[in-house]
Amino acid sequence: MLNITNNRIEKFVDLSKYKSTRVFIDNRQYKIIKKILAATALLVLFFLFLPWTQNIKGSGYVTTLKPNQRPQEIQTAIAGRIEKWFVKEGDFVKKGDTILFISEIKEDYLDPDLINNTGKQVKAKENAAQSYVQKAMALDNQMSAIEREKSLKIQQAKNKLSQAHLKVKSDSIEFEAAKTQLKIARTQFNRSVTLNKEGLKPLSDVEEKRLKLQDTEAKIITSENKYMASKNEVLNVTMELSRINAEYSEKSAKASSDKQTALSSQFDTEAQVNKLKNQYKNYQIRNGLYYITAPQDGYVNRTIRSGIGETMKEGTAVVNIMPANFEIAIETYIDPIDFPLINKGEKVRVWFDGWPTIVFSGWPGTSYGTFGGIIVAKENFISENGKYRILIAPDPTDKKWPELLSIGAGAQTLALLDDVPIWFEIWRTLNGFPPNFYKNQNNIKDEKKK
Repeated sequence: MLNITNNRIEKFVDLSKYKSTRVFIDNRQYKIIKKILAATALLVLFFLFLPWTQNIKGSGYVTTLKPNQRPQEIQTAIAGRIEKWFVKEGDFVKKGDTILFISEIKEDYLDPDLINNTGKQVKAKENAAQSYVQKAMALDNQMSAIEREKSLKIQQAKNKLSQAHLKVKSDSIEFEAAKTQLKIARTQFNRSVTLNKEGLKPLSDVEEKRLKLQDTEAKIITSENKYMASKNEVLNVTMELSRINAEYSEKSAKASSDKQTALSSQFDTEAQVNKLKNQYKNYQIRNGLYYITAPQDGYVNRTIRSGIGETMKEGTAVVNIMPANFEIAIETYIDPIDFPLINKGEKVRVWFDGWPTIVFSGWPGTSYGTFGGIIVAKENFISENGKYRILIAPDPTDKKWPELLSIGAGAQTLALLDDVPIWFEIWRTLNGFPPNFYKNQNNIKDEKKK
């Protein structure tokens, strides 16, 4: 009874007829129990007002901070048959050490002298391309010679045409002179005939003038023939000039066509040379892929392929290697409801499977065996397990993580949030509410800057 009122129940009810009340009234030990219960109630009430650190729990495993430090599978770049192993599981290998040797299985690359034969083909094609270059140069010289010869022939024809024009001019003058002489001879003949009729000139003089007239008429015909022949010569020389232009234009066009054919063959051969060079380099590179080497220092965890004579396709995994040098981290997963409360750069507490720990989630300062961590990355896309992935690195200001940690070991994480009373945390948990949403100091500083 708390005795918080003056109205006593025994004034209204006879308690003596109840066995339980008689026991409590007569036995003084029960008064001590009542005091203990009252003290316990007060203690519980006091406990409900103690501070409690809200937190977000997560579970994951130990991994590496950088992608190139994680276990990796070494794959074969080409198809082949296993011929010899140089390592066994657990061996330490350095970068460039040979792990496995494979032989060729594709018929296109079975020739043992494939690289030498391809090199000879490249050389032959290069010589063919050089021959086409020389042929194009020879055709250039031929075209130049044709142009020079054409120029000389045209100049010669032009000179001949000029001579023909001068001859036409000379023959035309001679023809005009002959026509004048004919006119004079005809006049003299007519005068002689008239004077002969009048008896002033003898007949012999008339006959003489007639002979002279006939001779002059013969000369004019000859002069006219020469004049017509000269004009015909002009036409012939003009036609010859046109023929020379047509002939040498045809020769030049043929030489130019032959040159373009040679250039086309040259370019085609050079393309074939480049293709063969590409094949030659590919064969050389492929020849080096028969030896599968370690990409970095590390330990051979497991040989995925085994035996001698086993064939593999391109991209087949051969061995699994764990890098020798790595920085450990924790890959943990949290519920989507807690994702907005996690920010990059915040500190968390972690503990590992196999290491003794005593964890009080609400009082991290009293926990034992936990280590400090910092959130370095958060994945914004939900994972296949329905949770968000968080990457945690060691806190440089806290104690070092255990050196004997192995990749893949289990880990638990605890992200610390606001401090609230215990009664509030119980009330929040019973109602299924998320922890209080808050902003970290970095976000607050960024907002003030803006």
